[in-house]
Amino acid sequence: MAEQKDKLQTLNDILRQLKSVFIAFSGGVDSTFLLKLARDVLGDHVFAITVVTELHPEMELKEAKRIASEMGVFHIVDDSIHFTEEKILSNPPDRCYHCKHKIFTRVKTWAEKNGINTILDGSNADDDADYRPGMRALEELGIRSPLKEAGLTKREIRSLSKQMGLSTWNKPALACLASRIPYGDRITPEKLKRIDQSETLLRRSGFGQSRVRDHGSVARIEVLPDDHPKFLDRAISKKIVQQLKALGYQYVTLDLEGYRSGSMNEVFKKDEQRAD
Repeated sequence: MAEQKDKLQTLNDILRQLKSVFIAFSGGVDSTFLLKLARDVLGDHVFAITVVTELHPEMELKEAKRIASEMGVFHIVDDSIHFTEEKILSNPPDRCYHCKHKIFTRVKTWAEKNGINTILDGSNADDDADYRPGMRALEELGIRSPLKEAGLTKREIRSLSKQMGLSTWNKPALACLASRIPYGDRITPEKLKRIDQSETLLRRSGFGQSRVRDHGSVARIEVLPDDHPKFLDRAISKKIVQQLKALGYQYVTLDLEGYRSGSMNEVFKKDEQRAD
């Protein structure tokens, strides 16, 4: 707890050094925590911006608007970006770099229009543990990640959010919908919509932290291991299978390893093991 308190103090010290900031805001655990702290420290000199694209779940925008409004933060919603570049749609291993670069270039445009030089995002200390090519784009564009700078992990951010009474403290982790599609498989609007609808159905069935990995005709479902017994209840699984088949999947499977962040990146770990 003492270490967590020290990290929080470090974060507050970082924010106090800033005059005004633009925060890339998704309404998730990390960006909500950062927005709250920045609002408390900098007051009206904090602006939130949510860039809406076809790669993000529809529910994110509604949540982001609600939270920003409750905090009294000026909130910009930009829906002008549409991904047409082959280097994104072909879904190469560095797709996240190109996406992030385009999104945060747009955020920088908004910041410059408002005379603000500092842009923050909600990356945390755990983000260095996985394959995250998007981090390179943030570095190139000069985007700061104060949660990571302070060494705060996702677990610590959830704990502090709970102490602060933030409704997002136990919110399931969200991610770009393209992260459900294997590298090299083309990204299409139809696939993204099907994934979003499928995961919405899982949430409505009571599976908060879940993913539907899209392998063409196969939906590979990840839920928390503790939720496996519930998923295997015949009535529940039958309903989910029917719903996902209605969305176009031919086969519906349960991944027995359970939910884990960035499971599509496991292919890189296997390649590293072969190299060793």
